[in-house]
Amino acid sequence: MTGTATRIAVVICSVGRADCLRELVPALTAQTRPADRVLFVVTRPEDIGFDPAPLFPGATTAETVISEKGLPRQRNAGLDRIAGDCDIVVFYDDDFVPSRHALAGIETAFAALPEVNGMTGFLIADGINAPGFSVDDAEALVAEYDATVAPAGPERAFQVLREGLEGLYGCNMAYRMSAIGEARFDEALPLYGWQEDIDFAARIPGGRIKTDAFAGVHRGAKSGRETSGRRLGYSQIANTWYLWRKGTMSLKFAAKLALRNTAANHLKALRPEPWIDRKGRAAGNRRAFAEIVSGRAHPSRILDF
Repeated sequence: MTGTATRIAVVICSVGRADCLRELVPALTAQTRPADRVLFVVTRPEDIGFDPAPLFPGATTAETVISEKGLPRQRNAGLDRIAGDCDIVVFYDDDFVPSRHALAGIETAFAALPEVNGMTGFLIADGINAPGFSVDDAEALVAEYDATVAPAGPERAFQVLREGLEGLYGCNMAYRMSAIGEARFDEALPLYGWQEDIDFAARIPGGRIKTDAFAGVHRGAKSGRETSGRRLGYSQIANTWYLWRKGTMSLKFAAKLALRNTAANHLKALRPEPWIDRKGRAAGNRRAFAEIVSGRAHPSRILDF
């Protein structure tokens, strides 16, 4: 225990990016409010490459959890492991660097907003649609933020930046475990589970907000990611179609997301960014649209190509 009544677990899922996990550890051990539990959910021991337990001092319990591959499956393995033991679960991507006050801010925000059951934090910077940030650059951005922005609480009243969100940003989101209950991420969304965070959030009762009570940098690391964009391009269309039909994504949101990605992939295919396979994504988009028309579209189809 950390000496507080609320127990917080941090769940980080990863495949083939042991470097990112090792680089994340210092930000987790530097928290002004330590986590009670930290779970690294991977598909095999080589995905992490080190024993996290000795790296976390004090009362924090750090462990490696082995799961079947796929972000929804891995997140579910983390939820199953902490069920009945923790009050708040925080999901970080393996390439996310949180502010040292992040967990304290999450605890403060949930205590102040009993009607809110899910929240995502403020992004100091996001490298997902850019070349990405090195760990040194991300840590420097976080250090500058922490030096200039007071922690949420007595020193600074945190702000609700947006409310009534359709979903939460999966790289940096937190939930009350009591609201999650038996709900789990949809394992019909394979591999990276594109939009699994939107689907999951839609099934959890209570308010969903974006807040500056906690913050960090999403590095957008490109190491270990697929070089082909065909699977992602297919998921950009098939997953939104699936979630709209399932009822966890509105037609307006699904159509906007699908059309925006399709337009970007096709318009930029002639001069693509070096870190994005636009031609592959565009081909995947077209295949998904064709399979929607033929009645064959399903998120799991990416496993066939």
